[in-house]
Amino acid sequence: MKEALLYEKLEDKKVGCFLCAHRCHISNGKRGICAVRQNVDGVLFSLVYGKVVASHVDPIEKKPLFHFLPSSSSFSIATAGCNLRCQHCQNYEISQFPRERPDVPIPGEDMTPEEVVNIAERYGCKSIAYTYTEPTIFFEFAYDCAMLAKGKGIKNVFVSNGFMTPESVRAIAPYLDGNNIDLKGNEKFYKEVCGAKAKPVRDTIRLMKELGVWVEITTLIIPGYNDAEGDLKSIAEFIKSVDPAMPWHVTQFYPTYKLTDAPRTPIKTLRWARQMGFDTGLKYVYEGNVPGEGGENTYCPNCRELLILRFGFSIQESRIKDGKCLNCGVAIEGVWS
Repeated sequence: MKEALLYEKLEDKKVGCFLCAHRCHISNGKRGICAVRQNVDGVLFSLVYGKVVASHVDPIEKKPLFHFLPSSSSFSIATAGCNLRCQHCQNYEISQFPRERPDVPIPGEDMTPEEVVNIAERYGCKSIAYTYTEPTIFFEFAYDCAMLAKGKGIKNVFVSNGFMTPESVRAIAPYLDGNNIDLKGNEKFYKEVCGAKAKPVRDTIRLMKELGVWVEITTLIIPGYNDAEGDLKSIAEFIKSVDPAMPWHVTQFYPTYKLTDAPRTPIKTLRWARQMGFDTGLKYVYEGNVPGEGGENTYCPNCRELLILRFGFSIQESRIKDGKCLNCGVAIEGVWS
């Protein structure tokens, strides 16, 4: 165990955790909502520091980050646990493990930040991705890895639900280069499906952008749950209000975990949502989980020239040089080198 960051000691050996937007008050001997931070005699500890439950070298496009070092590799790591309880989680076996099996030791292979960074270097990865589960809940380990990686010239990216506090955003932002944040739906959806709230996520998106982190947004569209025109229009308008050049990934859902009553998202719904994003004024909107349908390609927002031809997580052709369209020379927003 490692003493946690971002908490305060309260009376009667209670602690107040301000890592995520739940802002748990945790009694002695108890864990927070994430189930991986425990109060031991008035001191808050992370139970997952260095306990890596998943690791893999991934294409950066898998995160998905489409405007961040295209075609590069990212060393991806996760620990068990999550601060949300999404009924459709595709990684529920590890994200919900500490919550659903509190009497079982939390799994994971012991790794140090030095080992994580060394593996990234060994495989020629341009970045380390804190992903698969929610990186906020293994913040201390991600923070130490990110600081070390930055000193070695390796970039750091979160794949996050965004349910953070301004304090945790400001703490990690100096070491964070990119962040794909889920913006899942309206307040009703967050409350009923995820056990959370939408406003802190929107606040995180704004603050990450203000602090210079490259942000892309993903919305998993679930038929009958968050696919109403008004809900998706609201998301598109919010993204535009932050930055119309912030990429939006509208992604196909497939039934999993506790949400098996909804069908797979029709491709026509993704196409409609993508076009709505463009009509709202967004520059870059992508369809996810449907390779080969054309909605994953990047086009110049000025001349409409095809800039990046994708198939799944691989790039077939790129016509961006030095961050500019080769056809008309307009700057294409992103992290290109």
